[in-house]
Amino acid sequence: MRLVLLGPPGAGKGTQAARISARHGVPAISTGQLFDQQISAGSPLGRRAEHYVRAGELVPDEIVLDMVAERLATGIDCGVGFLLDGFPRTLPQAEALDRMLTATCGPLHLVLDLDVDETEVLARIGRRSLSEGRLDDNQETARRRLKVFAEETAPLRSHYAEQGLLRTVDGTGTPDEVAARIEEILAAAAHPELRAARP
Repeated sequence: MRLVLLGPPGAGKGTQAARISARHGVPAISTGQLFDQQISAGSPLGRRAEHYVRAGELVPDEIVLDMVAERLATGIDCGVGFLLDGFPRTLPQAEALDRMLTATCGPLHLVLDLDVDETEVLARIGRRSLSEGRLDDNQETARRRLKVFAEETAPLRSHYAEQGLLRTVDGTGTPDEVAARIEEILAAAAHPELRAARP
């Protein structure tokens, strides 16, 4: 199982990634966590990324891809598959990932796109900001992040739709409800005859 999980900030990607990982025994790989691990370890990749992270800038694609490639190559658990949480973010990253996977473990199986409307996302971010003290999650910052996400992700969705990989998941409701929708999609992908048998 080789999956990508897309969705705007506040869509619940981290929650659902953890559930998929636990249920199917595949590692959930978040680029944010990779950055933290590499920087904390003082690795060459971490030192290259740290400047951009500390400055609040986007880490260049080359560094992000190197980190993902290293994680997939050295992580013994990735032999059973993986779930990329929030990566790729741009079309060039997606195209580079396609090339990397084709040359190594094989292409992606599915791309799950958590669909949550902006009003709901802003409400969730507001609640998270209050409960966790995340001062960066104010409404103005959130709207800006959503705008950037929409601009970056539109061509990404088209790219995966053309490959027949994109599955849109209604991300509203409780985490259990969203997880149930995801499981239905994964079951249909693993067993196409179930999907064909539905009325």
